[in-house]
Amino acid sequence: MPRSPDWTHDELLLACALVVENGWAELREGDARVRDLSELLRSLPIHAGAAQTITKFRSIGSVSHKTSDLASNHPAYSGTPTKGGRRDKVVIAAFISRPSEMLKAADALRQGISTGELHKLPEDPDEVDDEGNPAIEGRLLARWALHRERDRTLRARKIARAVKLGQPLHCEVCTFDFGHFYGSLGKGYIEVHHRLPLHVSGPCKTKLDDLAFLCANCHRMCHKSQPGESWRTPSAVRAQIAQSTPDL
Repeated sequence: MPRSPDWTHDELLLACALVVENGWAELREGDARVRDLSELLRSLPIHAGAAQTITKFRSIGSVSHKTSDLASNHPAYSGTPTKGGRRDKVVIAAFISRPSEMLKAADALRQGISTGELHKLPEDPDEVDDEGNPAIEGRLLARWALHRERDRTLRARKIARAVKLGQPLHCEVCTFDFGHFYGSLGKGYIEVHHRLPLHVSGPCKTKLDDLAFLCANCHRMCHKSQPGESWRTPSAVRAQIAQSTPDL
């Protein structure tokens, strides 16, 4: 019988949110919230076909056990912790340091699943970093945000409004102007980036003011994952540049 795949950041995000909402305590198998989470995890567009081919995949018992891993590996837990895993500890640390953001991320993920939006989106190579690691908020929210940013209609509307208002089409971080550098080839070209991640703004309809103009390099840096952080605002990248190149 095939074994269930390892828990992903997305799944751990949802499980740990439940543990946090339960006062950092495990949830037993008879708890309705465990049953609901089991059903939710089995519907995630992550492990293709696992729910149909593996009987115990994210079963009520396995979900309850995972809440025990997350609760007992909290630094303040006074008993003997379960074994858990490296990803468990990473997610626990994230919830300890950024509880509000992580709970919002879990809520956004639940909304994306319940509305069916996340099931419609194809995988995106940029939802993981160069080493194949997902953002701490998981790959599904990154996939959702990237899909929105690559919406040609939304980007075209943002550019058209800027042109109408006489606003420059240059990067809001480094001021790079594709038209100035590449001439007619780059005229009118710029990328867009959400000023706030979905787990902060919520999965609402994107407004034009929610988007920033970025060059490809700065856009990449806004999305680049690092331990403990996975999304940067344009101002955060500007501050990083100023810190790294103080003489410029």
